[in-house]
Amino acid sequence: MSWEVVIGLEVHCQLRTRSKLFSPSPVSFGEGPNHSVTPLDLALPGTLPVLNGHAVELAIRAALATHCTVHERSSFARKNYFYPDLPKGYQISQYEEPLATGGYLELDSPGGESRRVRLTRIHMEEDAGKSIHDGGGTDTLIDLNRAGVPLIEIVSEPDLRSASDAAEYLRKLREIVRAVGASDADMEKGQFRCDANVSIRRPGAKLGTRTEIKNLNSFRFVEAAIHSEARRQAQVLERGGAIVQATLGYEPDQDRTFVMRTKENADDYRYFPDPDLIPLLIAATRIEAIRASLPELSEARARRYVAQLALAPSDAALIAPNAALSAWFEAAAKTHGGAQSVANWVLRDVLGALKERGAEIEQVKLAPAAFGALVKLVDNGVVTVKSARGLLAELLWTGGDPAALIAERGLAAVSDSGALEAVAGEVIAANAKAVAAFRAGDAKSLNFLMGQVMARTQGKADPAAVRQILSRKLEG
Repeated sequence: MSWEVVIGLEVHCQLRTRSKLFSPSPVSFGEGPNHSVTPLDLALPGTLPVLNGHAVELAIRAALATHCTVHERSSFARKNYFYPDLPKGYQISQYEEPLATGGYLELDSPGGESRRVRLTRIHMEEDAGKSIHDGGGTDTLIDLNRAGVPLIEIVSEPDLRSASDAAEYLRKLREIVRAVGASDADMEKGQFRCDANVSIRRPGAKLGTRTEIKNLNSFRFVEAAIHSEARRQAQVLERGGAIVQATLGYEPDQDRTFVMRTKENADDYRYFPDPDLIPLLIAATRIEAIRASLPELSEARARRYVAQLALAPSDAALIAPNAALSAWFEAAAKTHGGAQSVANWVLRDVLGALKERGAEIEQVKLAPAAFGALVKLVDNGVVTVKSARGLLAELLWTGGDPAALIAERGLAAVSDSGALEAVAGEVIAANAKAVAAFRAGDAKSLNFLMGQVMARTQGKADPAAVRQILSRKLEG
């Protein structure tokens, strides 16, 4: 019998603030060690924490965007443990009364049906500092610049059943927190980190003993670490052993997990209400005002594209997740009047050009209205697809008026039927062997003859019109 992997994720997401959660210290990246630290971050005698109101609003935005219930009352607690990069000896977090509970994310399925991953809670907390072990010696160095940086922890139910689903969940969650402005979620800067709770079981059996893999900071490592741990657990169980609840690290170079500490539960942290912080009270009217200010998210945007613009669902799903690309596409479609035709060009030609340069849509200099006008010129037969593609490859990076350049460079399609009839006649007369082959049943010869006509018209003829004229002449 096969094993089923069961996964729950805990994501630590840094909020987009200028200062820390309980102090005025700046939130920065790349500063010299211990340059962004004040006595408040160290909990020195006589200091009292003051909650960052902007961080609260950003946390609420993330919670509402993930369909959570934001509570009008929440409270802060001290999570007690000793580690050198935790200068207070405790971390201010939320425990019994989190900011938000419930909620869900929808993952796309290959068959078109979505899968729902439930969220347990979203709570606010401060980050710890950083321990540095790579100095070459035996010493550990401590940088407290991150101590006190505002985070939200987003905890999912164990609803994920594969490493690829876990990576997809993280990509969607990252997209959401960025779209609502809650976080930059830059994984290279440690702004979006994941702990993965992994267990395995026989299909239909009760949940197995879980292990927690800490501090995974890339989608690739999340997938690899889950695969590695599930494989390890299967090997242990198949040898008759038992899984020990533990906190694990992951070594990418060796593709293996390793034990950091064993059997860690909430009781070990001795949570108790922080005596320096009163409960956080948020008026229902404030929550609703924040909800009203949220931008349209990609799922809703994709549904609108299908319902209102008659876009193919698969195409809508590719365009909608990128807010900047979506805005550019919509402006182009408005000029053109036909969203599907514009989407075809966006997905094939525009995204291809961006990928080739490693660029983003924000770097494109061609106005979306001009792009829509170019696609319309193609659809109206004013310019051929081939000519338009060549022109687009230039215009994306220089900008300009497509219609003016088409006229200036003589790129207009040859649409005069008399001219095309004449060229087709010349090609038939000059290629007797291909004509005979076509009349003998070789349909491919027609493609050769079409190529000859297109070459003589410098690619400006409408291929459909050329095919029709040649077929009529050859069969006549």
